Amino acid sequence: MHDYSPILIPVVALVAWSLVMMVWMAIARRRAFAQLGISWSTIPRGSRGVNLEGKAPPEAQWPSHNYNHLMEQPTLFYAIALTLALMGMGGGINYWLAWGYVGFRVAHSIVQSTVNIVQIRFPLFALASLCLLGLTVHAGARILHGA
Repeated sequence: MHDYSPILIPVVALVAWSLVMMVWMAIARRRAFAQLGISWSTIPRGSRGVNLEGKAPPEAQWPSHNYNHLMEQPTLFYAIALTLALMGMGGGINYWLAWGYVGFRVAHSIVQSTVNIVQIRFPLFALASLCLLGLTVHAGARILHGA
């Protein structure tokens, strides 16, 4: 048995996945730079990855868009998962909802970074959001009922 809340495992998994997406983004941007004839020495001062929009093929930016998404809604996941861990509610259904959230976010990342079909991406996002809602409802119910 471990001395930490089980819900921390999917938390660490999503952080690790976010780092994988960061590397994927860097590789995609490097390829886009090379295709545009841009080298490290010719990148204008103050440039950002967003400067590739409209210049590089859209596919080159998809991993970047997804990485940005992983810095948005998942912050709510981290907050509620840590809250549940501190409340002693990181096991059972909350553990599986957290893994559901992570799984749907990873699937969303893969779809967005490869084929980027909204009709596939949106249901994955919606399912992840339902997992997040379930986690939030469980924490909120515990707080409201003081149990």
